Amino acid sequence: MQGACVSILCVCICVSVLLRSAISQPPTESDTYTECTDGYHWDPQTEHCKDINECETIPDACKGEMKCFNHYGGYLCLPRSASVIPAPEPPITPAVTNPCPPGYEPQGDSCVDIDECERDEHDCQPSQQCINALGAYTCQCPDGYRKVGTECIDIDECRYRYCQHRCVNVPGSFSCQCEPGFQLAGNNRSCIDVNECDMGAPCSQRCYNTYGTFLCRCDQGYELGPDGFACNDIDECSYSSYLCQYQCVNEPGKFSCVCPEGYQLQGTRLCQDINECETGEHQCTDTQTCVNIHGRYQCVDANRCQDPYVQVSDNRCVCPVNKPVCRDLPFSIVHRYMSITSERSVPSDIFQIQATSVSPGAYNTFRIRSGDENGDFYIRQINNISAMLVLARAVSGPREYTLDLEMVSVNPLLSYQGSYQTSSALRLSIYVGPYTF
Repeated sequence: MQGACVSILCVCICVSVLLRSAISQPPTESDTYTECTDGYHWDPQTEHCKDINECETIPDACKGEMKCFNHYGGYLCLPRSASVIPAPEPPITPAVTNPCPPGYEPQGDSCVDIDECERDEHDCQPSQQCINALGAYTCQCPDGYRKVGTECIDIDECRYRYCQHRCVNVPGSFSCQCEPGFQLAGNNRSCIDVNECDMGAPCSQRCYNTYGTFLCRCDQGYELGPDGFACNDIDECSYSSYLCQYQCVNEPGKFSCVCPEGYQLQGTRLCQDINECETGEHQCTDTQTCVNIHGRYQCVDANRCQDPYVQVSDNRCVCPVNKPVCRDLPFSIVHRYMSITSERSVPSDIFQIQATSVSPGAYNTFRIRSGDENGDFYIRQINNISAMLVLARAVSGPREYTLDLEMVSVNPLLSYQGSYQTSSALRLSIYVGPYTF
């Protein structure tokens, strides 16, 4: 449009010169008026057509949020965010008669193209590039701008969704940005996942990369802390009192079970009594018998028969019938040994008494003859030949009981005058261990 304005200006100047040369009398008011194209008005002072600034002369030239920009022969309504480089006023050059078409100049008998760009006779803005053409020239905007009239307006590339995630428009260009957990690919537009685990993710133990983020996980025996990164040891011993038979010891990432003295760990949780009598870890003499009990052992005399009893086998004593004192004593005493744990649940069956021989027609009863002064035990008879020793009250160790369990036999068939009665006893040594398992 600027080229057209220059041509019109030339025509106006030529008409004015011709009129002045043809008319010799003084000009009148109507003779000095010269008509200009739309958007221009005649300036009598410079005797040229001058651009009209519509942005100043037209009230509310642009509506809404549009901003008015004056333009040669008109005006533009552009967004307020548009980047506009104002064009300088066109230079006023004296009219020169040129027989060649616009954009050409005479050279000899011919017309040659004028390189307005080289001569700096163009009206391109400083931000534009002048490109010469035959008889004319063009003004080209930089990359990232588009030409609107004579102005270069920034192209908002973000409107065309060039970026996969986020686009940031800048004057003449744009940049792509990725969401956290992603990074720009080689094309500067796509976003690819970042493997945070390979880039020093703050996981204290194990790291798993996921799309756009990562997860921290812990080894067995640990749990993830509130921050999602640190792994804290799990105190397994605090969750249950049944993990170990005796005692649970917490360790980093795990736990272990320990047993008291006299026991050994069986598997990972159970405690098994060590039989010192079998392993040879006792200090009993040759005249003593080693008796294994819970957590320890006991050395007892090999011959535990007391007068008037005599030893007839390793653990059996007999009171001879020819001794008058034996009439009121059990005929035989058998020695037995056993151990129980402390605080055992009650009532609890702990030992069964069984008759080895029974005379035909005999009636048998069982009782605790001695050793139970506090009433910690009682006898529950099962049938005519057996009975059960029952722990009646919970007892704590270490402690030792020596109970004489007697079986009294009454046989009316063997007596001519009254009933025939005989008895035998089992001397049971009970060792109560110091532990509750």
